[in-house]
Amino acid sequence: MTIHLAGDSTVAPTDHGATSGREDLPLLGWGDELARFTDQDVRNLAVGGATTKSFRDEGHWDKVAAELRPGDTVVIQFGHNDQKEPEVLAAEGGYRARLAEFVAEVRAAGARPVLATSVERRMFDEEGRLRYSHGPYPATVRALGHELDVPVIDLNVFSRWLYTWMGEDESAVLFVHGAAAKLGVEVDDQLAKDNTHFTTAGAAAVARFVAEALRALDGDGGDAEPLGLWLVRP
Repeated sequence: MTIHLAGDSTVAPTDHGATSGREDLPLLGWGDELARFTDQDVRNLAVGGATTKSFRDEGHWDKVAAELRPGDTVVIQFGHNDQKEPEVLAAEGGYRARLAEFVAEVRAAGARPVLATSVERRMFDEEGRLRYSHGPYPATVRALGHELDVPVIDLNVFSRWLYTWMGEDESAVLFVHGAAAKLGVEVDDQLAKDNTHFTTAGAAAVARFVAEALRALDGDGGDAEPLGLWLVRP
């Protein structure tokens, strides 16, 4: 079985050009790390800058659909760029409608659709509180998943937990500028302000969560003997 990934730059393969080809400071989406944490084949067709509309218009969705087989899984995560086109891709408008179309087409191919909310942007306010940067888009994904009986991997919740658990300063290492600071390396102004796109540590953390979520959907561990009895103490 194959896991197919459809999404934007926060899912997409490594962009070495974004960091001048430095192998120790790649910029990548979580999809590029997923194969490390699963035995299934991973086919990452996510594209930087993609919206639910452009992904289809530019032929990327056709590439996903062309190799779908019964039993495959398609993880779909958009939203970062859709919110930049509210006239066409409003959360409860074009965005929702296009996600629903993807779901229907995956099911028609005998594969399993899985929706994912957008990973949060690491944007803390002056009082150290993590801001919400996606407005109603994550809630739309959750509601659509409930309505269509589609599993939802809530990466927005997970990434918000991750950044706040690590703290404002320590969570910087999940991104290129933070990893560069640890190495004593300077980055350009654009990367210094980039709290959206991960380096390896951030991509791997999210990918590991996705892998665990997919294993849960597959029922892994359900046939294991519960150990609670052995842990009971008088």
